[in-house]
Amino acid sequence: MTRTRLLAALIMTPLAIAAVLLLPTPWLVAITAVVFLAALWEWFRLAEVEDTLQRLVLLVANLALMVALVWASRTQTGGSLVLLWISVVVGVVWWLLALLWLRHHRFASDHDTHARVFKLAAGTLAVIPAWSALAVIHAGEPDGHRWLLLALAMIWAADSGAYFAGRRLGRRKLSPQISPNKTVEGLLGGLAAALLLALVAAPFAGASLAQLPAVALVALAATGFSVVGDLFESLLKRHVGVKDSGDLIPGHGGILDRLDSVLAALPVFALGKEMAGF
Repeated sequence: MTRTRLLAALIMTPLAIAAVLLLPTPWLVAITAVVFLAALWEWFRLAEVEDTLQRLVLLVANLALMVALVWASRTQTGGSLVLLWISVVVGVVWWLLALLWLRHHRFASDHDTHARVFKLAAGTLAVIPAWSALAVIHAGEPDGHRWLLLALAMIWAADSGAYFAGRRLGRRKLSPQISPNKTVEGLLGGLAAALLLALVAAPFAGASLAQLPAVALVALAATGFSVVGDLFESLLKRHVGVKDSGDLIPGHGGILDRLDSVLAALPVFALGKEMAGF
């Protein structure tokens, strides 16, 4: 499994890096909209929407919301990011609320209509703000593309650090009711890996030495919430009794399995970066 995961990562990672560094923001936003909507399609499965037509209608509704955000952001001088920033803030608020959901992990665990409504709303509140955060980070001048790459690399580093630290050192369970394989040692290993990468790479993204403490705080906050995103998807999977959100990516499961951490971390990183001023 580790070898399969590694081979898949060696294919996906260069493509993601090239897209972030080489594509203009409108093209990147359009392409990532497809990826994020694919993850949302898998989210619908975890929300137990089995009917293909119903899932398609829900997907089109979320696509329409993305289009509306972009269309309403047009101005005579080019465009405004205000609506996207509002979406980012909404996303951060949602992930704070998600902490309560994780604490009361039996909430909406039944299989009736009301539980499904909560989970569908959560899907929109997770995916749209993360996509908006990706857009505002990449659109930032002069080095938005570098900051977006740093944010993504930080999440990847945290995921890898947690995986290997958890396997070698893991003793204390982080949340056994939700994800029995996650450990406190894995969490700390992931935080350390992400923090180290952020501090080393931030100067190349344009941060000054005086800004590194702020970068470290934002990195820790974003990485911490990446774990929240991972745990929340694990909670959804536990509710419906599945191991992966899909099987599209060999060794990694579905697209949502690769984006769960990103969905939570990007809005926190974008808002933290803006507030810290780096």
